[in-house]
Amino acid sequence: MEYNELFARAELLMGKEAMQRLAVKKVILFGVGGVGSWCAEGLIRSGVMHLTMVDSDRVAAANSNRQLPATTKTIGELKVEVLKRRLEEINPFATIVTLPKIYNAESSDSFCLDQYDYIIDAIDSLAHKQHLLVTASKTEAVVFSSMGAALKMDPLKIRVAEFWKVKGCKLGHALRERMRKNGERPVKPILCVYSEEMLPNRETDALEFAGENGSFRKARVNGTMVQVTATFGFILSGLVIQDIAKQDLRQEPTVETDKQVHAI
Repeated sequence: MEYNELFARAELLMGKEAMQRLAVKKVILFGVGGVGSWCAEGLIRSGVMHLTMVDSDRVAAANSNRQLPATTKTIGELKVEVLKRRLEEINPFATIVTLPKIYNAESSDSFCLDQYDYIIDAIDSLAHKQHLLVTASKTEAVVFSSMGAALKMDPLKIRVAEFWKVKGCKLGHALRERMRKNGERPVKPILCVYSEEMLPNRETDALEFAGENGSFRKARVNGTMVQVTATFGFILSGLVIQDIAKQDLRQEPTVETDKQVHAI
């Protein structure tokens, strides 16, 4: 088996030069839960060869409905290590680094963000998320972020927008309010995956089993579904792939008139 065999279908679509660029880019992904785990899979299956995954949490039973590393056999294991085994089976040529630690203001310098070409945020903690977005925006890397994926069931309502233009997302709203109050905000645009859909939790009895004993205490546990979280994750990975691919596209500029669009 050779590298070219694994990604022949991708190369047919993207071209050799784009695949070569993809293979040298360094990506760091923060959070490999319901969104991040599928993002990691999308990146590796697309030809990313250098991926660092950051997450200190272990697989819990309540992860099983939406997180890629969660099975009845992996409960208690570090999510990043379960994912690494899977991803290396998909692409044994890839360099996959796992960092089972928490990103926060105190640990941020240890991640050396300046060495990466792409920084992907898929973490839940409001304070940690704000610090990561602000810090990442000061690097040369392209930054993508996931907003809240809980309390949603319809993947067709998922959208992509610049951080300050995200609508109808409670997490996005809370982040912006926090940034306005403390004056710390990203210094460059950040594309975000989000959805305006907001459903209620319908069954409070399930809260007894919904806890995950994660790296931080959540103010509230909300329902989530894999068709939404996985779509968030695949869109995040797709944003990286498209950003690399578009560097090789040669499209004619267009000018729009009142009736139609003409190539110029």
